[in-house]
Order: sequence, then C-alpha cells, then structure tokens
Amino acid sequence: MGLVEMMVAGAIAGLVLTAVAMLSMYSAKSFVAMGNYADLDQASRNALDNMSREIRQTQGLNSFSATQLTFQETPSNTLIYVYNPVARTLIRRRAGVDTVLLQQCDYLNFHISQRNPSNAFNFYPAASASVAKMIDVSWKCSREILGAKINTESVQTAKIVIRN
Repeated sequence: MGLVEMMVAGAIAGLVLTAVAMLSMYSAKSFVAMGNYADLDQASRNALDNMSREIRQTQGLNSFSATQLTFQETPSNTLIYVYNPVARTLIRRRAGVDTVLLQQCDYLNFHISQRNPSNAFNFYPAASASVAKMIDVSWKCSREILGAKINTESVQTAKIVIRN
C-alpha cells in the first residue's frame, strides 16, 4: 500500500468513526430523554392520584391561593398543599409532616370553583373558599439533560370534586 491509499483509507475510517460516534451520542441522548419522560409521567400520575384521593375525602377548603390550598381533613387536622416556585416542588403537609409530591415542577396553579356547571359546561368560579367544591389543578414539569431543558412533560391537569 502506498501513502495515498493509506491517507484515503484513514479519511474514510475517520468519517465512518465520526458517523458512528454521532449516532451513538444521539441514541444515548434519546434513551435518557425517554427515561426522563417516563419518570416524570409516573411521578405526576402518582402525585395526582394521591391528591385526588385525599382532597375528595376532606371536609372542605379552609383557604386558597394560586400556590397553596388548605383543607380541613378532620376536626383537628388540616391538609395543606404548597407549591414552591423557587425550589420547583409541590409539598403536602399533613399532621406536621412534609412530603414532597413533585420535584422539578416549572409551573403549578390551583383554581377553585363551585360544583354546578353552567350551560356551556364551564364551572362558575367560587367567590370564597367556603363555597368551593371543585379544585382545578394543573402543572408542568421538566428535566435537564446535559444542562439544557430538553425534557418537558405535557401539562397535567385535573378537576377534583370535594365530596363532603
């Protein structure tokens, strides 16, 4: 083999190795993204299931803001959900014990409504916490891959009716 053939073979091998390395990096990034998305979806479903079950069983809503709900769970116990936008967490406070329900939550908002829908199937906003019978909660979570926000879970939303 001559020098020219060696240089051509080296250039072709370099191109093939570069293509394989780029494909491997793209595949690894895609697999991490799929795993993160599945993990975010599972965490959101678990948080929503727990919140729905607990809110339905409360006696009523004591106070409300866009980032905090306080329920009367029993005559002597309150149930509080607090969203901290700085820490990007949703916390449940029950009997003085804090439990993190969601992490890496970019957006979360609570709305309260009356139970009865209008003719257009919209719900009337509640004037105060004492008349609220339905809680509308929505959030959006994301994760970073290699320092960039690539994974974003779609917005989770639910309307939860207080049964008592």
